[in-house]
Amino acid sequence: MKRKLFFMMAAMLLMADMSWANTSKSSHASLAKEQYIETAQAAANGNAGAQFRLGLMYHEGDGIEQDFAEALKWYRLAAARGHAGAYTNIGVIYKYGQGVPQNNAEALKWFRLAANKGDASAQSRLGYMYHRGEGVTQNTAEALKWYRLAAMQGNASAQNNIGSMYHNGEGVAKDYAEALKWYRLAAAQGYTAAQNNLGIMYATGQGVDKDFVHVHMWLSMSALAGDADGLKYRDMVATLMTPQQLSEAQKMARECRQKKFKGCD
Repeated sequence: MKRKLFFMMAAMLLMADMSWANTSKSSHASLAKEQYIETAQAAANGNAGAQFRLGLMYHEGDGIEQDFAEALKWYRLAAARGHAGAYTNIGVIYKYGQGVPQNNAEALKWFRLAANKGDASAQSRLGYMYHRGEGVTQNTAEALKWYRLAAMQGNASAQNNIGSMYHNGEGVAKDYAEALKWYRLAAAQGYTAAQNNLGIMYATGQGVDKDFVHVHMWLSMSALAGDADGLKYRDMVATLMTPQQLSEAQKMARECRQKKFKGCD
């Protein structure tokens, strides 16, 4: 049973794309309905930040009915004024075919424009496309370059994916210690894919001693955030643990959440 579980968890190893909803946002992206008129007026007057925020409102249905066509319209106006976040979100629209035909080449073009302006979300997304060979020839060196630029700005998806590259030896020498370092950085931000990956490393004894307590603790973190894989494998691991181990893991999980995922192992 243990051997089967380890293989299943290893197969789950996550290199995470950023979901479409994880659009590039400003600090004022969460706008209430009453702010719509003010934002729309500023956008109509040519304010790039307002155009971007209005596009984001339509993109996410924030205070107004979701409308991808309107989102793209306002993003394009902001992009014409050089707004990096608008570049990124146009790329997202094409990457996921939201109101337009799905087009990786077009997504890549917009992500590159934003990445070259320093947008961390775009840098991570561009790295992922090179990593997976989406719309471009697969190139792990180029992927790692863009991931690192995003990771140094604190982008959790990029940090997790650097960890995955070292974990699997993709374009770099396999290095479990380096993988652990990057997974921990992303996990400390509450990034569930990285928390699952730490659980996998403790389950398989890669770079650390095998330890069901830590496996359960990290999978609990992602499970509590609603991650289906974390929940599934946490509950499977629990069947292999003693009551004492389970109690310790649950205590560690509570403490980890109280510490906001910092210094949990």
